[in-house]
Amino acid sequence: MPTYEYACTQCGHEFEAFQSFSDAALTQCPECESAIQKVYSNVGVVFKGSGFYKTDSREPKKTTTPAATTTPTTSTTPTTPTTSTPKND
Repeated sequence: MPTYEYACTQCGHEFEAFQSFSDAALTQCPECESAIQKVYSNVGVVFKGSGFYKTDSREPKKTTTPAATTTPTTSTTPTTPTTSTPKND
């Protein structure tokens, strides 16, 4: 269960409360019964084990060779037979 920190806006009393995520936030100070608010602070996070680095969570990269590309041997211009006739001068 998460631990939440609260501080009183009147007397300055600070305290912690163990509450579920679904529980409503506390609203009264246990000392003076004035309004309270949540205190947000930094948390220390430690990631242990495998799977936290990109090299741990992926399979090794496989080297593949690209498929050979071929160029068409036919041209796009239509071929017409050409005949040459000799010129007589």
